[in-house]
Amino acid sequence: MALEGLLLIDKPAGPTSHDVINQLRRLSGIRRIGHAGTLDPLASGLLLVCVGRATRLLEYLLERPKRYETSIHLGQSTDTFDAQGTVVAERPVSVTGQDIEEALIQFRGPIVQYAPAYSAVKKDGVPLYKLARRGLDVERPSREVTIYNLQLCSWREPVLELDVTCSSGTYIRSLADDLGNVLGCGGHINALRRLEVGSFSLDQALELGDLDRENWSDFLLPPDTAVDHLPKVEFSPEMAQKLLLGQRVPGAGMQPSGTPARAYEAGSRFLGIIIAADQSWQPHKMFVQ
Repeated sequence: MALEGLLLIDKPAGPTSHDVINQLRRLSGIRRIGHAGTLDPLASGLLLVCVGRATRLLEYLLERPKRYETSIHLGQSTDTFDAQGTVVAERPVSVTGQDIEEALIQFRGPIVQYAPAYSAVKKDGVPLYKLARRGLDVERPSREVTIYNLQLCSWREPVLELDVTCSSGTYIRSLADDLGNVLGCGGHINALRRLEVGSFSLDQALELGDLDRENWSDFLLPPDTAVDHLPKVEFSPEMAQKLLLGQRVPGAGMQPSGTPARAYEAGSRFLGIIIAADQSWQPHKMFVQ
């Protein structure tokens, strides 16, 4: 049976997320490997990696909430919104902890963010970072995100530390820049560490140095671990076979149309992802052996 499943990696600061994937490809000899949520080179922490057919489940990991701890340097704005960029403005810092606490209020809950100029978000098919490197000033796409929790952990001028839990798609770099602007002094990310993605935490993660050609597969979690937040539905062997053949089966019941779920045969064998459709279950991403 082909190796497949989920790896929890503690990415160090420095390499890109793609560098980590390339290292795992060399280590495992498997090309079909992907990650759920890019971490910038400056950032470290939890990187969820899917191997083999489990890469088909990446979309369900990408949508999960994420938790970070971050350090923000006030008084300096950079073009990348982090410490790896060029300082474009410097302003005096004259804020108190209370000022910061009051400023944070407006960033909790649903907010609209603009993508950083140096990001992979595309404008007319071209990544923003490529346009920025050409010196082009273009309108940056915006999106609505949700900050579920935002707490000030410490403030020692000019550096503050935050604990942030947010929806998928949130730019912590943009949060730092926006907060600095609200405080009137500018700011950028000094350090960023991802602590959690959905139900997965950094405490469960492995450092790349822990893995070698002989042992890496010992740390693979089953593919369905990636979707343990979805409802679980069990089927008889007969119904399971129909799903694997691409046929709908009855039983979605009260589930709203379009609801995804995990399908199992007799409670043990993971079949794949099914979608509720017109009082039936429609196969979506099945793991046919």
